[in-house]
Amino acid sequence: MRARIDISEVEAETKIRAKYLRALENEEWDLLPGPTFVKTFLRTYAEYLGLDATLLVEGYKERYERPSSGDLAPIAPRLAGHRQRRRASIPPPLAVGGLVVVAVVAALALLGLVTGDDAPVAGDGAATRTQEQARRTTAQRSRAAAAVEEDRRARRRAERRRGQVVRLRVVPTAAVWICLQDQSGKRLIGGRVVQPDEPRRTYRGRRLRIRLGSGAAVLRVEGRSFDVPDRSVPISYELTPGGRRDLGGSGPTCS
Repeated sequence: MRARIDISEVEAETKIRAKYLRALENEEWDLLPGPTFVKTFLRTYAEYLGLDATLLVEGYKERYERPSSGDLAPIAPRLAGHRQRRRASIPPPLAVGGLVVVAVVAALALLGLVTGDDAPVAGDGAATRTQEQARRTTAQRSRAAAAVEEDRRARRRAERRRGQVVRLRVVPTAAVWICLQDQSGKRLIGGRVVQPDEPRRTYRGRRLRIRLGSGAAVLRVEGRSFDVPDRSVPISYELTPGGRRDLGGSGPTCS
């Protein structure tokens, strides 16, 4: 979850079916084919996630695996003349590990765990319910992660806008007197009456100051519209990438 890795990605990379991965996460050992598969899957999944695979496997063996009834006895072959040649023996852990690898490969081919279809296992109804619950949980987590990511993107967009220019378009709803200046005091609309049918343009600047004779206009700032309140006195605003500020009666006059 911290790495935001979807279970389908793990399934594709490790070649372990998603239902077995979820069974590992939930410690539902009865949904897995057997202890040998549990340890192999644990090791593969841990190595994919960058965890200590040996620690996880040993923990599983101590808590859940019963000790085996027999041990492997080393075999010393006899040579002619009843003499024994000293040969380098394979350490038991390595030999057992080799047998486990062979058994896992054969079982994977038989059960179709790598690329085949579902194989029937005991408790299939319980497994189906567990899978459905896991899918719902995964979907909820995905939606929450998507919302967090969208919020992060919005914050990044806002941060990029800081220190840049603000964009303004004035949409008169009736004839209205307008004075608009940029940060240097340059007149963009030079204190005159603007008609609703006049061509509209977008004004840009690090800071724009506007004064309107009435509320007969709609201001579109960064693509978002807000209505100018209908007052009996002139209305003034200062617009920057960080937002807008009501200037009251201290706005530009274009005089």
